[in-house]
Order: sequence, then structure tokens, then C-alpha cells
Amino acid sequence: MKVTGRYGEGLLEAVPDEINRLERLGYDVLTTGELKHEATTRWTLAAHASTRAEIGMSVMIAFPRSPFVTAQMAWELQRMTGGRISIGLGSQVKGHNERRFSTGMWVSPAARMEEYVLMMRAVWQTFQTGQLTAFEGEHYQFTLCPPAFNPGPIEFPFPKIFLAAVNPAMTRVVGRVADGLLPHAFTTEKYVREITLPNLAKGAGQAERKTSDIEIAAGGMMALAESEDELEQRLLALQQRVAFYGSTRTYQGVFKVHGQEELGQHLYEMSVTNRWDEMADVVPLDVVREFAVMGTYDSMAGEIERRQGYADRVSIDVSDDSPNDERLADLIDEVQAINS
Repeated sequence: MKVTGRYGEGLLEAVPDEINRLERLGYDVLTTGELKHEATTRWTLAAHASTRAEIGMSVMIAFPRSPFVTAQMAWELQRMTGGRISIGLGSQVKGHNERRFSTGMWVSPAARMEEYVLMMRAVWQTFQTGQLTAFEGEHYQFTLCPPAFNPGPIEFPFPKIFLAAVNPAMTRVVGRVADGLLPHAFTTEKYVREITLPNLAKGAGQAERKTSDIEIAAGGMMALAESEDELEQRLLALQQRVAFYGSTRTYQGVFKVHGQEELGQHLYEMSVTNRWDEMADVVPLDVVREFAVMGTYDSMAGEIERRQGYADRVSIDVSDDSPNDERLADLIDEVQAINS
């Protein structure tokens, strides 16, 4: 199983040192998200600093950027790294697209994302062959690329495209067109096995693809600690994350699988009245446990194999107060030995 580490949540100038440390620890894949900071700047800096790991994003918000611009950037980085680039795309929800990113009128994110991926591949095919591979969809068009704007071929495969998916429609898109699936942090083993994996298979079948050709990342959250007592504190800290994501109506399907629709509605009502500080207290710890893989440094590899054995890659993120690097490197080795 591949092990993913996270970079880029702090200062931009710290990224090269982060990459060097994570590669020394043995991580296979390094990704950055797009929360407080813009993702592509850190992605580029990480690619330049890296020497061996796959450099990706988990995730970049797709719709504020054109698929041509994203494809163009990935093409350059794929050449520079010798083929170690992956792209993690997410749609985000309507409110953030319209009111934070100002992406215009909200339309079906699944249909739009499918076109986004198909157009990116048309752009890459055009770059590689020098002949225009046109794409004309409802949301995106690519029908013009004179030689002056074509960077030319590379000696490596096209970058891998991973899509973040929670709901069934987007998961089927992954099955039809993507190289990999990135389940949301707000997911559970039960939801993945009952909803995510069947819809991934359905989408793959629609495109006459095999699910074995699609890489699956482990979703959910992780509580990792040195001792059982410390582990309970980590679990308490996850209450706020479950409450925050659980207040979003787009993600209510996960609660529904667990019979927690009333909790989801309550959290949503609290969010619209700005009662953010109170929300964690209404989420029972038993609910949090459904979302979290929990373990100490000695037991975590076994927990990952038991709960997330369906995955090809798993994220192990640790804070600055984690134990020494030797302990973390040993855990990474153990997880890498798990057969997906």
C-alpha cells in the first residue's frame, strides 16, 4: 500500500524543507490541499524540491481554473519531475464556488467535472502529437491550439488525474474517466463499502473499464497517538471536524447510511445561525469513531489493514508534536507492506 504525506499547510518558503523530510521518512506520495493557501504554487515548489516521490494535490478546486491552464501546468511539471506528477481535483460545494471563488452560475458538478477531465486529456494529446484533438462539451470547449501555443511532447506518460468524490454521481464519474479516487475525509468504512465502491464499479462498467485500473485512496479521518490515553484526546479533537463537515447538506448521504439524518439536520441548522463553536458538543463520540481509523504507533498498521484494506494508498498525517522520525518511518514501512 502506498503511503501519502501532506505538505504546504504552513509558510510557502517552508515547502522545500518539508518535502526533503517527508521523502527521507519514506513517503510514496506527497500532496497539498487548498484551504488557507492557493494550491498550485505549493505544488510547483514541491515538484522542484522533490527527488523521488509522487507530487500531487488533495485537492485543488477545479472550477475556478480552466482545464487548459491546469493541463498546461501539469504538463510542465510532469516533464520536470520525470513523470512523478498527479492531479487531485475537487468540485467544492455551490456556496464556495459562487460566493468565495466567484465561478459563475452553479451547474451539475459531476457532469462538469467529467468534461474537465476529458478536455485535459484532449489538451495533452494535442501537446504530445502536435495535431489538434478537439473537445466540445456543454461546459468546456477546446478547438484551437496553434503551434505557437503548443509546448510539444514529453517522454513520460500523461499525469494521473484523481477526483475527490463523496456522492454517487461524482463517484461514477471517477469510474468512467479518472485514474484514481479520493474519498472525502467525511466518509466511513460502511459508506465506502455500501455506496462508494459499488458506484465506482458502476461508472467503470459504463466506460468498459476495470476498477482494478483505478487507484483508490483511503478516506475518512485518522487518530494516531503514542498511547491509548493520548488517543482519546485525538478523538475529541476530531469532533469539530465531523461537526463542520456534517453541517454541509451535500454530505448528508454519509450520515444517512448510519441513520444519523437528524444529527445532520441539527448541525446544518446550527451552521446557518453561526453556532460553530457549539457544534462539536452535539456529535457523539461513537459517531466520531465511525469516521476515524484509530490506533497507536504500534497498532495503526493493523487498524488500516482491517478498516481500509480496500485502498491502494492511505494518508498518514502527523503534527509537529509527533514522536521522533524513526517511529514514524517504522510505521510507514509497516503500512507499505500491506497488500491492498
